[in-house]
Amino acid sequence: MGLLHAGCGPFVIADVSRRAVWVCLLAVQALPAAADLQAILRGIENRYNRARTLEVRFEQTYRGQGRAWKPERGRLWLRKPGRTRWEYIEPPGKIFLTDGKFAYLYSPGANEVERTPLRDSPDWRAGMAFLFGRLDFQRDFRRFTWRQQDADYWVVAQPAAQGSILDQVELLVDAQYRIKQLRLVGQDRSVMEFRFDEEKLNLPLGESLFVFRAPTGARLIETSQ
Repeated sequence: MGLLHAGCGPFVIADVSRRAVWVCLLAVQALPAAADLQAILRGIENRYNRARTLEVRFEQTYRGQGRAWKPERGRLWLRKPGRTRWEYIEPPGKIFLTDGKFAYLYSPGANEVERTPLRDSPDWRAGMAFLFGRLDFQRDFRRFTWRQQDADYWVVAQPAAQGSILDQVELLVDAQYRIKQLRLVGQDRSVMEFRFDEEKLNLPLGESLFVFRAPTGARLIETSQ
């Protein structure tokens, strides 16, 4: 039943309390601000496309194949174009880095470095290097839905690319269009989820932060897709 048929129509106002009328009127007035999906998408694009750098704390979880992996945590830095550094404190020493040409994944337990050409990397952390500064929802996604959660908004979209390993992407953003949560749902129903906080935009980040330096004795593995 629509909002305007729930007690706000001209034929039923006489039968409801003044308080109920005010509740209905306030709800109707609030709808345009909350119900504009395009404004939300533009707000996200403007926030991150205009930024030169980003620093944020993250928590990463993964569920798939009938089990949930232990959460991983750390700090993420991004800089245009194509530079990212994921520095983990759990597990300590793990690093994922992109320098604009290659993606590097260092696994401290095995003391191994995987190096992949950035454009060939299937890792979504590498994908974020491309998207930072180039967000275009209408180009990259389709079939949008959204819902409100308290003062925040969930935006759900399907990747436009044919053959994507992802079934849908879900974003939780606040009133300033800051991304608080990113959920990646695979075609196999696996779920990779990132929670972000302490976001800082446009801090000076030097080039040296995005230069990978292999730990002593680490074995280099060249990969390509």
